[in-house]
Amino acid sequence: MATDLDRAQTFYGDLFGWHFRPSRHGHGRYTIAFTQDGAPTVGMGVPAATGVTLPVTWTTYFAADSADEIAWRARERGGTVAVGPLEFGSGRVAWAADPDGAVFGIWEGELTSAWWGERRPGAPVWLELRTRDAFEAALFYGHVFGWDAQGQDRCDVRFEHDRVVLHIDGKAVAGLLGGALEAAPDPNVRPRWHIYFCVDDVDRVATQATTLGGGIISAPADTPYGRIAALRDPEGGLFSIAAAMGAGGQAETAGDTESSAGDVAGDPAGAGLGDADSAALGDS
Repeated sequence: MATDLDRAQTFYGDLFGWHFRPSRHGHGRYTIAFTQDGAPTVGMGVPAATGVTLPVTWTTYFAADSADEIAWRARERGGTVAVGPLEFGSGRVAWAADPDGAVFGIWEGELTSAWWGERRPGAPVWLELRTRDAFEAALFYGHVFGWDAQGQDRCDVRFEHDRVVLHIDGKAVAGLLGGALEAAPDPNVRPRWHIYFCVDDVDRVATQATTLGGGIISAPADTPYGRIAALRDPEGGLFSIAAAMGAGGQAETAGDTESSAGDVAGDPAGAGLGDADSAALGDS
């Protein structure tokens, strides 16, 4: 969610080479971002005027066959559903939080695999939940989105590199990392979903973000998944970047987005759609 859509488009357009097209999604100004090769990547929106100031944030969305069923499961497992499900553009959407307070979206509607595929500059490449207990979080999301019901060949959850990792169709798409504290003064370590965008050169893009009015939260560093950095945009929205080449110099892949319940998507203002309010779907 952005407060100044023009400013957000200028920042992310210059940083990632995105171009934008207006969309009828949402109830305020809304636009879809496209990578340089023409793939839709995230949604960015400004809510209709309500007199309430909302925080600038990227929201991770999960695809669902039925938003109502997923919302019911989330409540059943101790989560909260703040808004929806309700009609949103060509689909239905709900906004919820897990038991530790990490916010996520639920999207019922059309998706395209173009949003998640091989690492390519400007596209979402990884999602990571910073949470209090990664195993408890895996049980919550696994039940809500039916990860076990999809079969191990389709959806596999493993513990690797000190975190729980979700694999879809053999591709690592999301990690759940423990140790976050709800009362932490640093929003980067509170329970929340983080979105990573693919770039050719992490160090160069991190420096460019500061030139464009953003900032560096965590300096570029090497990890088992490749070189990464955590950044903020000029309005304070947090996001991360990851190298197009993974550890060992291999081009890694992220999971494809499909319409079955529990697949990872951006947000309809965010990554399936992702937006700067959030990235079917994620967005800012």
